[in-house]
Amino acid sequence: MPKNYIGRERRLGGKIKQNFKKFQERIGITFDNEALLIQAFTHSSYVNEHRRRPYEDNERLEFLGDAVLELTVSQFLFKKYPTMSEGELTKLRAAIVCEPSLVTFAHELLFGQLVLLGKGEEMTGGRERPALLADVFEAFIGALYLDKGLETVNDFLSKVVFPKINEGAFSHVMDYKSQLQEMVQRDGAGQLEYKVLQEKGPAHNREFVSRVSLNGEVLGTGVGRSKKEAEQKAAQEAIAKLKSMNAS
Repeated sequence: MPKNYIGRERRLGGKIKQNFKKFQERIGITFDNEALLIQAFTHSSYVNEHRRRPYEDNERLEFLGDAVLELTVSQFLFKKYPTMSEGELTKLRAAIVCEPSLVTFAHELLFGQLVLLGKGEEMTGGRERPALLADVFEAFIGALYLDKGLETVNDFLSKVVFPKINEGAFSHVMDYKSQLQEMVQRDGAGQLEYKVLQEKGPAHNREFVSRVSLNGEVLGTGVGRSKKEAEQKAAQEAIAKLKSMNAS
């Protein structure tokens, strides 16, 4: 093997390790098995072009990380929203672990700068490709789980993902009744009560008027073709009212 090739490979390896050392300092986590961390950021195109190097690609770690991410996010949501139904929890979790969300997390952590890519993938913009970044985020979670365990994964997500849930970044996929319930629970404001005030119209074209109150104070009224729709609209009005009150 030519000496200049060996020298170039050593310099490359040294630069990679230096980059990952800085990354670990930035996130406040030091891997016991640094090779596992590097693997999480290694795309298959890099492995194909550097067969003499001992790195593996991140596809198996991505598989594991996907499962670990679902578990940890599910646990967080289960505890945070005790009144939310299984269907609502599933919908909310899906929004959190979907590709666009994972890409956002990866961008915020500057994962794109660390990914090891083959030349062809690099030239075609692979470093910014959403699917690739989402896969890297999942692979990193898988590596973190293997190296440090579930508690450290939860600690990491409590800094990167869970605050966004608390801030309401994914509330667009929640129904208004659930959002209102969460607001009230968070503030410890009391008990919500929904009441149908009126039913009118023929059976095939019924219209319902519902009201939602908090500790006897009316927060919102809604009209709909079903009790559920009327309650949703009442909750939507109530959310707007509470936000307005909190802002003033």
